[in-house]
Amino acid sequence: MEQTLAGRTALITGSTSGIGLGIATMLAAAGARVMLNGFGSAEDIANARRAVAKAGNGPEPEHSPADLSDPAQLRAMCAEAEKVLGQVDILVNNAGIQFTSPVEDFPDDKWNAIIAINLSANFHTIKALLPGMKARGWGRIVNIASIHGLVASPEKVAYVAAKHGVVGMTKTVALEIARGGVTCNAICPGFVRTPLAEKQVGALAEKNGISEESALNDHLFAKQPSKRWVEVEEVARMALYVCGPDSGSINGAALSIDGGWSAA
Repeated sequence: MEQTLAGRTALITGSTSGIGLGIATMLAAAGARVMLNGFGSAEDIANARRAVAKAGNGPEPEHSPADLSDPAQLRAMCAEAEKVLGQVDILVNNAGIQFTSPVEDFPDDKWNAIIAINLSANFHTIKALLPGMKARGWGRIVNIASIHGLVASPEKVAYVAAKHGVVGMTKTVALEIARGGVTCNAICPGFVRTPLAEKQVGALAEKNGISEESALNDHLFAKQPSKRWVEVEEVARMALYVCGPDSGSINGAALSIDGGWSAA
């Protein structure tokens, strides 16, 4: 891979698995030095660090176990990233959680947790790292939103609210930094093939008493016209481009990668 990010540094939240790990691996392969963040077993985190190191042909990246629901831990993580990496040129806010329920039954604690991790965490990391980017005259902020940042689905009130908030936050930040060499964009994936998403297919089939094939095609993909998963690498390549040197005029965008879902 062309070393378009050689000399750049990146902090990616929620990057010990799934989309976040895919993005971290892609940025490392393009020459960036990265810091990972996320939960998981010691083995899972070690495997993630090895995968990123292999992609980048360098040492294993640092890892922060910061709890993204805690603003103090978020600020400490950002300070640690700036210290360890020297500076943070690229911030990818990827971490997120989900819970589904009709609004009248939606637990307060689930609402609070989803808003904290899926929305407020992005605010705190941007607030902490944007001053350094502005001072250096270059930076890339990428918020991994969701197709649910553009459209809604039932029984996902907190997730949809948070992701719509992420898109709105992205636009506001983009307007504030439009002349300074820093960009802020959102990526809005549809259903992405991750281990967690694939497990949901089995749970959906069991819940509705149907086959996994039917659960996938008739229920999960009902809104995704392509009738196929978005692959992690597809999201990672989009992130790589908007983090790169040729994307300076892309700012405040909500970039859908959803198999046609948002076109309906």
